[in-house]
Amino acid sequence: QVRLVESGGGLVQPGGSLRLSCVASGNIFSIDDMNWYRQAPGKERELVATITSGGSTNYSDSVKGRFTISRENAKNTVWLQLNSLKPEDTAVYYCNAFIAAAQTRIFTTHYWGQGTQVTVSS
Repeated sequence: QVRLVESGGGLVQPGGSLRLSCVASGNIFSIDDMNWYRQAPGKERELVATITSGGSTNYSDSVKGRFTISRENAKNTVWLQLNSLKPEDTAVYYCNAFIAAAQTRIFTTHYWGQGTQVTVSS
């Protein structure tokens, strides 16, 4: 069984920073892409940032230059550093990873975490 657990959300003032963490655990053989999504009230879930197993990154235009995604493969962990936060960044942030479970050693499933709330408000 594979599980993703996010942490690090909270309430922050505009211009502030947060660091989100996501740890994958369970019967994992390998992890490919790791991603952060977010979903604001009344809006669709959107892809914010992606990092490949080799460390290549990609960002949505709305966060480019402000957010940084990173990972440590040995710890099955991905982080999202959120800087220069704006009220429009308020959302539930979800971790997502393409994982091959130990039983099959085949990449078949994108796993999701439960989400962590980020609120940007003065």
